[in-house]
Order: sequence, then structure tokens, then C-alpha cells
Amino acid sequence: MQNLGTNVLYLAIPDVDGPSDAELDAIEAESPVILADVALLDAMLPLLVRAPSELDIRRIRRANARALTARRDLANRRAAGPVGGAA
Repeated sequence: MQNLGTNVLYLAIPDVDGPSDAELDAIEAESPVILADVALLDAMLPLLVRAPSELDIRRIRRANARALTARRDLANRRAAGPVGGAA
């Protein structure tokens, strides 16, 4: 690290071309889980400022069920191993 003058700190940043194909594939595989978790958070956030109604409770239950299903499906896909005969 070099300090070049007035409170400017320059760090060595490696050349990065972005995520690899494998990383993009992993993100794509996990996207249903991510989206389900976001939906669950969307259902829960309003409850920080008010008491839950019956509709809120049902919405959270449905979102939680979708999140659990997405996680189960991802775990099952990972347990099944790579597709296409790659070993």
C-alpha cells in the first residue's frame, strides 16, 4: 500500500474479469432460494412497525413454505450430483 499525498490510499487491486462460468452457474442454481428468501423478507418487514394481521400471518406462512421448498429442491439437486455424466 502506498500513501500518495492527502489522505488518499491506493491499494493493489487484482485484475478481475468478473465471475467465472462456474460461479455464474452456482448463482443461477441458487436464484430460486434467493428469490424465495426475498419474498419471505418482504412479508416480514412490515411487521417491524405494526402488529401482524391474519393476512400477514398467512402471507408469511406461504412465503416460508416457498423458501423451504426452494432450499429442499436445491439440496436435492446438489445431492443428485452433476448432470450430463460428468464425474
